[in-house]
Amino acid sequence: MFDDIAFALRRVAASPERLRALLLDDPLLPLDLTRFLTRVVPPAAALLASLRTGAEAIPDDRLRAEALASIDGKAFHVAGAAILATFLPAEAAAQYIAIVTPLETIYDYLDNLCDRHPDVPPEAYPRLHRAIADALDPGAGPQEYYALGPPGDDGGYLRTLVARTQEALRDAPHLDRLLPHFADAASFYGDLQTFKHLPNGTREIACVEWYERNRDRFAMLDWHEFACASGSNMHVFAALYEAFSGRPEEISGAYDAYFPFVAALHILLDSFIDRDEDREHDDLNFAVVYPNPAALRARFRFMTAAAHTRIARLTDRRRHAFVLRVMTLFYLSHPKIASGGLEREARSLLRANGSSSKGGHDL
Repeated sequence: MFDDIAFALRRVAASPERLRALLLDDPLLPLDLTRFLTRVVPPAAALLASLRTGAEAIPDDRLRAEALASIDGKAFHVAGAAILATFLPAEAAAQYIAIVTPLETIYDYLDNLCDRHPDVPPEAYPRLHRAIADALDPGAGPQEYYALGPPGDDGGYLRTLVARTQEALRDAPHLDRLLPHFADAASFYGDLQTFKHLPNGTREIACVEWYERNRDRFAMLDWHEFACASGSNMHVFAALYEAFSGRPEEISGAYDAYFPFVAALHILLDSFIDRDEDREHDDLNFAVVYPNPAALRARFRFMTAAAHTRIARLTDRRRHAFVLRVMTLFYLSHPKIASGGLEREARSLLRANGSSSKGGHDL
């Protein structure tokens, strides 16, 4: 976690363009970033390290390898999941981190399992991803998530992650208002993971048909942008933050502010930096669906403006705007930008992000 963040910070410090993107219109942002790095990242990293101990104890070699790879390669995701704890009082921040860290670990583990494990049949995808829906519902009982594959004994690892999330979530304020949004997010996420892991050719058709069934709600997005939004969990974390902030009346507004636009940007950026890896493994990558970099840049600018427009309606709009800005900047300063030869395109997306930061769409 610390290595990826430190690399991104060095890239920002060494780049006038990135520094301008960081400081744009918000002189308090460096202070918020410092608070995030000192008050949120260390406890999130410590909790993730304790979860890694559980992964090391998985009896099955292949399941253990994927669990460890998901933690070691995606610790950056846990930091991002916890970012809104920056603005919570200490006790509430600790509770928030205790929920989002095991939850994000479930997301990352299942993604790795479906992407990299050779023995996960398509019929297993919905059953595996039931773990996320259960983790987001403290009243759900444990299930046999591996009943349809893959084979092997994980020593209770996935069930433990679910139980830890449920236990921490049980004490969250305004849970009754959160649960319908959590169910909505888990349903879309499970569908996306089911369709995107189908064989090449079949998966695209399945995703388009799925989008057509949901077009009315997401008409301003194309099929792959809708898929990106469904593959994120940022709207879950935003709604949870409002609950911990004592603003139950803002929970639905925060969820809608992030879903679909912030969520779509999140996974689009993730796909952007993973292009080489996805090509190598024949994984579905949503950033390469655009016909050229200009088309990607135009849609990125539109979705960024739309996200800022919706965030502007929230009471805590500055802090939510901080999340969007830091998320974008850190993805576009990730080590994969340099290693993948993406610097020129990353800079163009940074400029598009800056030009769209004040919104301007009536959404």
